[in-house]
Amino acid sequence: MARDSTLRFAAQTDEVTSLLRIVNLVRTGEAATRPEIGRITGLGRGVVTQRVDQAIDMGFLADGDFGPSSGGRAPRTLHFRADQGRIIVCALGALHIHVGVAALDGDVLAEVHRSWEISRGPADTLDVVMSMIDEVLERTGDAPVWSVAVGVPGPVDFETGRPVAPPIMPGWNGFDIRRRFEQRFDAPVWVDNDVNLLALGERAERHRHHADLVYIKIGTGIGAGLLSRGRIHRGANGSAGDIGHVRVPESDAPCRCGKIGCLEAVAGGWALVREAQARIQAGEASRLSPDDLSAETISLAAEDGDALAISLLQASARVVGGSIATLVNVFNPGIIVIGGAVASAGELYLAEVRQRVYELSLPLATRDLEIVQSVNDPNAPLRGGAELAREQLFEVTFARWFADGRPTSERIAFT
Repeated sequence: MARDSTLRFAAQTDEVTSLLRIVNLVRTGEAATRPEIGRITGLGRGVVTQRVDQAIDMGFLADGDFGPSSGGRAPRTLHFRADQGRIIVCALGALHIHVGVAALDGDVLAEVHRSWEISRGPADTLDVVMSMIDEVLERTGDAPVWSVAVGVPGPVDFETGRPVAPPIMPGWNGFDIRRRFEQRFDAPVWVDNDVNLLALGERAERHRHHADLVYIKIGTGIGAGLLSRGRIHRGANGSAGDIGHVRVPESDAPCRCGKIGCLEAVAGGWALVREAQARIQAGEASRLSPDDLSAETISLAAEDGDALAISLLQASARVVGGSIATLVNVFNPGIIVIGGAVASAGELYLAEVRQRVYELSLPLATRDLEIVQSVNDPNAPLRGGAELAREQLFEVTFARWFADGRPTSERIAFT
């Protein structure tokens, strides 16, 4: 590994800049051969050869097969060494934990899932998470951990990695999630709202890397991940997209956050369960069992034609559609992706949302708008977490640590 002081972050010489760019050109697939690198960067053949040799010596790039010839000697291709490190992704939900390990190219190599109530608190939850990580690491070889991405179902201060007054996460307010992982892996850790990971996962799945995309998760709670030109918009303090606590006019339903009339208190999964229980107890006919009520069972019953379940989902979709319409007018996305357990009924739910959005939004804001269902890939949060870590590693912090060959928590100072 190269250790020359000219490669340090403080130097920021033309050599450093061009070396970083070359690695990223190969990593993203924009260039696959030395001549292509020269054409894109404008660097001379000798400089390109020198920089590529440095990147190979440092372990970031490797030579591959010979590419097609354009008339002369066939150029040798280059590839990014995605096998050099691992990315751990932990997606924590209200009622589950999903842990995976990905290569540096974002490919999920192994994963494990289990039911768990996040309300049991951070100590017990992270003990379980660590045991799940051990399980997947055993199946993915001995490459070092380069980073950890953690998604949680509540507001997060992205700069500190600490949840801020999360309504469904008692005991987690202000908890330093980062610290436990940094102590274990000596790698940088990023903590974000779970819906942001889902938005990044959809971006990767749909290959819309510069999209103005909004991911709406309608599960136990309701939240939105906002992508502007492919980048997560978190706002000043990380609370952008928290539409679950937007006030619904004329509603006095109590919310778990302590306020009344919040969107998720009217249209979220736990609100639908509450309403289903009340209507079944009042004698309304339904195939739903009062002993097995959840967002998932209500959605499944609606797909099977249960009148009560259908009415609950349609009412939720109308209210959610009204809030999304406001978001469309303000944010003007090109695509809205609807996901989560409540919305898993598909077109039954989407049709109501579309009707309300087009009814209440400005014509210009909806002219090219797509409203679609999530790809419903169970690995979406893992893929999204890997995307988050890759962006932070190779686009935001790369220059701070690349001379050392791998990132550490010490080299990436969170301020």
